[in-house]
Amino acid sequence: MDRKPRQLAGTGRGVLVTGASRGIGRAVAAAFARQGDRVAVHCSTRQADAERTLAALEGSGHTLLEGDLADPAQVEALAAEAAAVLGGVDVLVNNAAVMVRHPLPETSYADWQDAWQRTAAVNLFGAVNLSHCIARRLIDEGREGRIVNVGSRGAFRGEPDHPAYGATKAALHAFGQSLAVSLAPHGIAVASVAPGFVATERVAGRLEGPEGEGIRSQSPFGRVAEPEEIASAVLYLASPGAIWSSGTVLDVNGASYLRT
Repeated sequence: MDRKPRQLAGTGRGVLVTGASRGIGRAVAAAFARQGDRVAVHCSTRQADAERTLAALEGSGHTLLEGDLADPAQVEALAAEAAAVLGGVDVLVNNAAVMVRHPLPETSYADWQDAWQRTAAVNLFGAVNLSHCIARRLIDEGREGRIVNVGSRGAFRGEPDHPAYGATKAALHAFGQSLAVSLAPHGIAVASVAPGFVATERVAGRLEGPEGEGIRSQSPFGRVAEPEEIASAVLYLASPGAIWSSGTVLDVNGASYLRT
């Protein structure tokens, strides 16, 4: 293949981060902005939080975009709008996810169906569809790019109270590895991070409650991760120097779960 895509720049790139209203997504958006990239902060429902994320970003050229990732038409529109506003999307971070509690022994069949459909629609199909839309644009324009998926330690150790979450994150890891192979000839690298427990707003109550100590003790460091630590891993995998890490699933869990 003699086609040579444009070299991916180190900074000044267009970056789309899904689920960037708070938590890991907010930290990821901030990390890219600090190094001079233009960031599209995506949200589906938490607009006020997303606006706070946007307002705190360093630099200029950032934007706030809304869209339901469970709706393929809205995903397509989101990709087009991000490309138009940013002047092209060089980096996609598939971070958005839902986590619905549905332990099988306690869950009715109807609720079980609902939990799996809601979770898969966002965690898997939303990321799958958006990756297609962004990658197709990169290929058609002859641009190099990066896709980084935010998976989970739960893909490996299991999520008994949230089985659909664990399963969709495992599928997201596998999807990323498939894309890493198929998109490499086009200069597009794809990788995933698999965080353990992270101190985000969503789990603050658990960390402050009776189970907090047990959660922290899962890691020999005696604590959980900060969102910025996950963002650092994402930033590396999206960097020009990490192209040879394409296809990897990087554990970022403080040695709380070791794969063999």
